[in-house]
Amino acid sequence: MDTLNRSVLIPPYGGNLMDLLVHDPEERESLKNLAGSLPSIQISLRSLCDLELLATGAFSPLNRFMGEKDYTRVVEEMRLADGTIFPIPVTLPTDEFEGLALDKEIALRGPQNEILALMNVDEIYRWNYEREARNVYRTMDTRHPLISEMTGFGPFNISGRLRVLDLPKHYDFLPLRKTPEGVREELEKLGFENVVVFQTRNPMHRSHEELTKRAMNIVNGALLLHPTIGVTRPGDVDYYTRVRCIQSLVDHHYDQSRVVFSIFPLAMRLAGPREALWHMIVRRNYGANHFIIGRDHASPGKDSMGKPFYEPYAAQELAAKHQDELGIKSLPFQEFVYLKEEQCYEEVDKIPQGATILSISGTEIRENYLQNGRVLPEWYTRPEVAQILMQTYPPRHHQGFCIWFTGLPCAGKSTIGEILLVKLFENGRRVTFLDGDVVRTHLSKGLGFDRPGRDANILRIGFVASEIVRHNGVVVCAAVSPYRSTRDQVRAMFPSGNFIEVFVDTPQPLCEQRDVKGMYAKARRGELHGFTGIDDPYEAPLRPEITIKTAELTPAYGANLIVEHLRDQMFLRLHAKAVSNGLDSEFTGQRSQRS
Repeated sequence: MDTLNRSVLIPPYGGNLMDLLVHDPEERESLKNLAGSLPSIQISLRSLCDLELLATGAFSPLNRFMGEKDYTRVVEEMRLADGTIFPIPVTLPTDEFEGLALDKEIALRGPQNEILALMNVDEIYRWNYEREARNVYRTMDTRHPLISEMTGFGPFNISGRLRVLDLPKHYDFLPLRKTPEGVREELEKLGFENVVVFQTRNPMHRSHEELTKRAMNIVNGALLLHPTIGVTRPGDVDYYTRVRCIQSLVDHHYDQSRVVFSIFPLAMRLAGPREALWHMIVRRNYGANHFIIGRDHASPGKDSMGKPFYEPYAAQELAAKHQDELGIKSLPFQEFVYLKEEQCYEEVDKIPQGATILSISGTEIRENYLQNGRVLPEWYTRPEVAQILMQTYPPRHHQGFCIWFTGLPCAGKSTIGEILLVKLFENGRRVTFLDGDVVRTHLSKGLGFDRPGRDANILRIGFVASEIVRHNGVVVCAAVSPYRSTRDQVRAMFPSGNFIEVFVDTPQPLCEQRDVKGMYAKARRGELHGFTGIDDPYEAPLRPEITIKTAELTPAYGANLIVEHLRDQMFLRLHAKAVSNGLDSEFTGQRSQRS
């Protein structure tokens, strides 16, 4: 593109922006007609985001989903086959399907089955789950959202020439949905050679505002505010709220002559240090030559043992090591805190001795402010941002939540769940009860009891439950759900804190004693195959929110343990003692005997 050659901005990574769109109307129409007769694959939301960014050049120099040589070297060395640094695999995984063959063309369809692109299949190759997980994401722990998601990927990656007929259709924030070329055009108009970009998947508060304004002044240039709105970390504030918060800041608190605001449909991998490099490469394609990296960049949170997946400043260290080769400078910042007397923000490593500092953790924001309907303090966030967050987040006792019972067959999940149902009704909550056996006869009728069938059943229950919770309903699910990775996929469907895993921990001999249907006996006689606990494993939770040992506790006591947890978490209002009687008195008695 000639405009890029004359640009004052840094050139794209690799020199040119890839453009995979078919622009000629007649050719487009002809190819759409052809696509209707071809074998097709319906791609996931993650692959849909990748396709959009490939098509518009955001992933330049990539011009297709990675082939095997690129994929293998990226996983092992963070480089494409030609040696160009590229830290994250961008692939299209699939199962085998009729019509998939080398040198044949297939159609790529979106979530509504709409035709988006044609691919000439040049490569079909197996990918290695463990190798990618360990090398790229440095973990096999399925509490990492992508690690659990990858267990459901097809075993093959496909690659080949792409001809994109349509980008995914969007109906929201249309003026903010700018391609790399569109962002570059806006930055050109500002006239700055230096551009610093701020990547975020959260609402912006006063500390972010201070950080970005300092960054602008450090580079003596423009600021690109570029929040991610594709696939982010489960439990993140919804992107509608995030975008509205940032737009209010841009409108009222930034110099319009130095800022471009655009939203970014990236499917994050939450790969920590590697992801930081990826973000730098992609933002160079949008015209930025400086990239802000703070604490815990692209972090997936904590693992199954409660430890962070990555060190807090590991992304800054890796970025500093490779920034010269990438051609985009990292701009590292420490955590910002508020100085009370000075009434300003400062990095933690630059605080004057004896200064009084104020800070609020994310947990405090949720538990002490939003869940109680309290307005966030003005030193922490702008009033207009606080109002948007208040509108989005009702108090905790009006929010939905999911109680997910898991345990061996006949452990007592449904028994405790039915008692809990009564207690939740008593506390004024409307509740849906999804029992695994009942769901199998309706929603999951026809599914087998092999691993794929069981996973599909659990994911269906999880999807229905997440929709109930999204609309502030309460749902109790009782299903064996034997596989840890599948339960973690379900957990990822819910906002952080609104999924409560309850492990009904019952010794197997006791489960067999309780088995009135004789299922364990049939399995031991070889009349049933793939029965959990006999010839198929049950993977116990590593860190469930609640564990109920039914060999020691009555079902009523177990149910009240959950009620107490819900009150502690403010999902239930505290009632007067006169309201809580009967089962609660048994709970109080047993608890005092056990203490």
